Amino acid sequence: MRLEQLQAFLAIAQTGSFQQAATKCGVTQSTISRQIQGLEADLGIELFHRSTHAKLTLGGERLLPRVRKICQEWESATQELTDLMGGKQPELCIAAIHSVCASYLPPVLQKFCHDYPEVQLRVTSLGSDRSLKVLKDGLVDLAIVMHNRFLISGKEMAVEVLYDEPIEVLTAANHPLASYESIPWLELIRYPQVVFKDGYGMQRLIQDRFEQMEATLKAALEVNTLDAFRGVVRQGELIALLPHSALIEARYDPTLAVRSLANNSNLADNSSLTRRVVMVTTQDRLQIPPIQHFWQLVKDNIHSQINQQPSVS
Repeated sequence: MRLEQLQAFLAIAQTGSFQQAATKCGVTQSTISRQIQGLEADLGIELFHRSTHAKLTLGGERLLPRVRKICQEWESATQELTDLMGGKQPELCIAAIHSVCASYLPPVLQKFCHDYPEVQLRVTSLGSDRSLKVLKDGLVDLAIVMHNRFLISGKEMAVEVLYDEPIEVLTAANHPLASYESIPWLELIRYPQVVFKDGYGMQRLIQDRFEQMEATLKAALEVNTLDAFRGVVRQGELIALLPHSALIEARYDPTLAVRSLANNSNLADNSSLTRRVVMVTTQDRLQIPPIQHFWQLVKDNIHSQINQQPSVS
């Protein structure tokens, strides 16, 4: 049983004529006849009385509402796909890490809403691991996260590197570490820290670095918002290791201090601590015009903002 057979059956039922049904379907009358013969053979029952007018048999009458529903569903499905590929989707869902939502995304969101006013834009601030999970579950269309090669591998994934940025130290303005211009790691590891909750890429990045140094991370408190980091650190005892983009507001707060990290001489490569931020979707989603447009806006705007920032020593 094929769709064109059902469409032929429905056209004959609607017009009462094989010839008119052929015209309606854009095929020859002999083609319509073969399609109905094949359908009747599959079902083992005659569907029409062959007379001056094509009249439904009892079996045809029973079949008609089912076929009508199947054809309507098919038309709805094909129209939805046509609308999708034409950019007519009701909403666009984005998941992004907190620092990107707070710093780089606002102008992108404003421009997208101007360009696609009929698309409802939904943005959720989540950790990297959670953002990638909801992307793979189909709950969002695009994610902006910390790079994690284990979670974004696969031929179906589309990945765009947005930027690399240094990890810096947030302290209270009167904290002993604030007296340094560039904080040595041996001094840093002496103090308790406020860290991201489990499941956030930043927590994993910092924990890995401390393990490389064979040092103990004194995680005194876990939070998951930038406001909470600033509020806790402002009290004076705890410090935090955060990416450069998460510390934009803190730089203008007189109660807080932001300091760079000295290169780590305890590691063989004497490397600094940085993170990479990437944009991720699936190859099929990237063919949808609103998603493709948002993808390009992020690339253009974030790269432009990064280039306008003063260099970080």
